[in-house]
Amino acid sequence: MRKKLDLLRNHDAWLLLTTCVAVAIFVWLFLNISPSTSLPPHYSQLTYLTTNNDEIDFDNVAQVPKSRWTAISSPINLGMSDKTVWFSLVVDPTQSPESQYLLHIDYALLDVLDVGVFESTGATPVVLYSAGDTQPTSVRPLQHVKPLFPLPSSQFSQRVFIKVKTTGTIRLPVRIWKEREFIQFTANRNAALGVFFGILIAMGISNIFLTVTTGSRSFLLYSGYVFCLALTIATLQGYGFTYIWSNSPWFQGRAAVIFASATIMFASMFTRSLLPIKKYSLLCDRIMIGIGWTCGITLVGGVILPYSFMIKAFLIALSFIVTYTLALGAWMAIKGEAVARYFTIAWGFLLVSALAASFDNVNLVNFPLTSNTLLIIGGAVETLILALILAINFSHSRDSLIDAKQFALEQEKQANIAKEHLLTMQQRHQEDLEYKVEERTLELEVTLRELSEVNQELERLNAIDPLTGVHNRRHFDKSLRAQGRRSRREEIPLSLIILDIDHFKKINDTYGHDAGDLCLKHTTSLFQQHIHRPSDDLCRIGGEEFAFILPNTDLAGATHLAKTIVRVLADKPFNYEGSEIKLTASAGVSTAVIQDEEQAQTLFRFADSLLFKAKQTGRNKVISQHLQDQL
Repeated sequence: MRKKLDLLRNHDAWLLLTTCVAVAIFVWLFLNISPSTSLPPHYSQLTYLTTNNDEIDFDNVAQVPKSRWTAISSPINLGMSDKTVWFSLVVDPTQSPESQYLLHIDYALLDVLDVGVFESTGATPVVLYSAGDTQPTSVRPLQHVKPLFPLPSSQFSQRVFIKVKTTGTIRLPVRIWKEREFIQFTANRNAALGVFFGILIAMGISNIFLTVTTGSRSFLLYSGYVFCLALTIATLQGYGFTYIWSNSPWFQGRAAVIFASATIMFASMFTRSLLPIKKYSLLCDRIMIGIGWTCGITLVGGVILPYSFMIKAFLIALSFIVTYTLALGAWMAIKGEAVARYFTIAWGFLLVSALAASFDNVNLVNFPLTSNTLLIIGGAVETLILALILAINFSHSRDSLIDAKQFALEQEKQANIAKEHLLTMQQRHQEDLEYKVEERTLELEVTLRELSEVNQELERLNAIDPLTGVHNRRHFDKSLRAQGRRSRREEIPLSLIILDIDHFKKINDTYGHDAGDLCLKHTTSLFQQHIHRPSDDLCRIGGEEFAFILPNTDLAGATHLAKTIVRVLADKPFNYEGSEIKLTASAGVSTAVIQDEEQAQTLFRFADSLLFKAKQTGRNKVISQHLQDQL
């Protein structure tokens, strides 16, 4: 009994530590994905206008009197309404003709979202955009998980009108970004959400494996809950519509209710498998079963019935379900169920976040974080604590089984002294077996280490051209990809020289392939004499074609190196069996600061095209050009 109490105290300490760490991490993460308030908004005069019909469109909205518009501040939350709402704001002039603003609506669940950009005194729109989720994401001007619109550059202020109509909550967290600001904000948000989804997916998969290994139904139900929660959050954040069902606006209009209902359904089933509800109250157990069926019916209703009705019904049901489950856990904790104590704490987080999200959606209370973010934090913390609860429950079951076995063993020892001797002998054999296993394991580790070293050597040899001794095309592709990522990460130039020996086929035809091979070795030796930095890379990528990868090198430096190599090659002919073979080469040189994953290959193709141009215009020359000049 004392041991069990000590274990419970240890579990309480771990639960408290996990809860504090989880809350701190997720609050920090999702505070970091909110737009920084220190940045200037780049707009002013934010107002809105509500209409009951289609009397206003983009042809006459600029003529609506100012007296009909009502001032408002972002983030906007007008609650649930089926009316058409127009928003107006004045965007600051761009600082230069090259700069551009981005209009970002940080909310993914809007049925109709049309944007018109007007000149400050214009009556007709300069440009019109549409990005509601009643149409495929391919019609959006920019492919992003949330509506994102490029605003035209203008030295004067511009007026932007936004038309919104939706069956859910009219929420419009509007933000005007400079491109660099938006890139930094997106990077932070993607990192935070990547951590969140990574944790959920890892926990879901690991519990599927535990289902297979232990045969416990609780792990499977928990996996279903985690995956449905991840899909619910993906729907609310726009990732589902952007990457999974982007061509199905019909499903997007129902996905939130479907996945949220599935999440609560799996949660109720998991609760029944985790807590011995039937042991204490048959009525409470039947209510929990009814909750599961209710969520299943809501899931089906989400496919058939209107979203505006189902989301309200779901939020009401969610508040009741979470409150009931929390009360049930607290009651069972009072009854002496240790796991119920931890379970109540976990559902307490979801209760707070669910109620806060419900009040926020109907515009009763405004919070500094959006309702989606509140649900993410509450659901994530609850998921982590439920995982710990599942582990504690499994540990309790295992400890009980161990205690039962120990008791049976003691009884058996008292009944039969001879079995003690047998157990002693078994233990001795077990120790011998463990020693042998450890010895074989050590031998296996040594063998595996030696095999790893051999594999590393084979990998190195696979990257070497056997004729010239320099790196081959396989290594070139890997190195170009790696240096491209470094250029993008550190924002440094990456230069590429593609060089080809002129009339090499003629050398093979005249002197034979042995002479051609020796010429290649002679050429490679000259090239290597002019590569001095460890980061510079020489590769043979074709028969007589070579590539120089030059990180952190501008176009002038790369061009100088290429011209030096071409000149030295022409000045130092190769002597073969008394014959002097004159060698020349042509080269294409290009430089760029890599911006995306594919641009390194674009740089390679462009440098190769410059090589072809050098070949076409007389050979024995170098042609260089910035990749950005070609774009």
